Amino acid sequence: MSSVGIIQVSAEAMKHNIAQLRSLCKNGQEIAAVVKANAYGHGLAEAVKTIEPLVDALQIDDLDELSSLRQLTSKRAFVFGYVPLDEIEDALALGCELTVYDETQIETVSKVASNLGINARVHLKIDALLGRLGVLPASLDSVLQQIADSPNIELAAAYAHYANIEDTNDPAHSLLQEEVFDSCFKKIRAQFPNVKRHLSATSGLMAREPACLNNIVRLGIGLYGLYPSDSLAKSHQNLELKPAMRWTSQLAQVKVLPPDHPVSYGLTYVTSKPTRIGVVPQGYSDGFDRGLSNSGCVLIGGQRCPVVGRVAMNMFMVDLSAVPEAKMSDEVVILGSQGEETITAEEMAGLIGTINYEVVARVSPFLRRVLV
Repeated sequence: MSSVGIIQVSAEAMKHNIAQLRSLCKNGQEIAAVVKANAYGHGLAEAVKTIEPLVDALQIDDLDELSSLRQLTSKRAFVFGYVPLDEIEDALALGCELTVYDETQIETVSKVASNLGINARVHLKIDALLGRLGVLPASLDSVLQQIADSPNIELAAAYAHYANIEDTNDPAHSLLQEEVFDSCFKKIRAQFPNVKRHLSATSGLMAREPACLNNIVRLGIGLYGLYPSDSLAKSHQNLELKPAMRWTSQLAQVKVLPPDHPVSYGLTYVTSKPTRIGVVPQGYSDGFDRGLSNSGCVLIGGQRCPVVGRVAMNMFMVDLSAVPEAKMSDEVVILGSQGEETITAEEMAGLIGTINYEVVARVSPFLRRVLV
């Protein structure tokens, strides 16, 4: 793993965030910590080591992630993404609870579980006005009958996802989704009395719980100290969530370029005067988005230094005018705090037209993670 880019992951921050978010669980809900996508870029091993004792289950997306998770823990695991039919046996053999949403898939799960001599615990995904994976309400009756007729399947829970809870203060669509899900859940519980339910991720926990009376909360972005949206950050600022990621590198070279000297590909930046330039050995292959060319900033010596020229695959350049004392090997903070200044995932997301989730999730898994 590269040492020119280091992801420092704060155990204290993650523990704090879990405690703060658990305080919103007024009905004793279980917490499933979402550690998919390399724990939202923070590092699966580092996150699991920290949070495993503090949560009730761990949620990942697919078989590859489950395989990695099983090298770290035997904790209850939810696999809520797509698992191809020919991988279901491997997934169940590793011990997990699969999401189900299709009759062919349910048939395969039942056969595989029977061959393995186990009961497969599953979570039934309802497509409640999201339009993604899930059983449409019109197909629910036949799916429930199929599950009931499958002796090797145990229905542990039914669930859905909110579609528009982070980007708006208008709860209208969320209320419609809850109505659809509640209607489906009544049918489900009538046939499976002990089944549990879950709707909320971090955003739902903040905006809709405990009104929904769910048994499980899927805790994702908030676990890592990031808010799902600006509006929820304002309404729940009292939680004081702490970002767990700090991304650092170092100056690979410092030099003075003369006036009228181009910087990086495309000649998008040309010096207007003698300019001290620093080369940072990180680039878009590491997750530092090319859209930050001529717009982003980093921290060096506690000062903001602008990115100049295009971000390349493995490096980018910064203007060191604010830190004339900067020298080769000095720390560069790409994300996080240094001195009194901070670069946030929200700031980076705003510059490249995306969300904080993507900023952290795209940080390369090849960068070294250090649990601090």
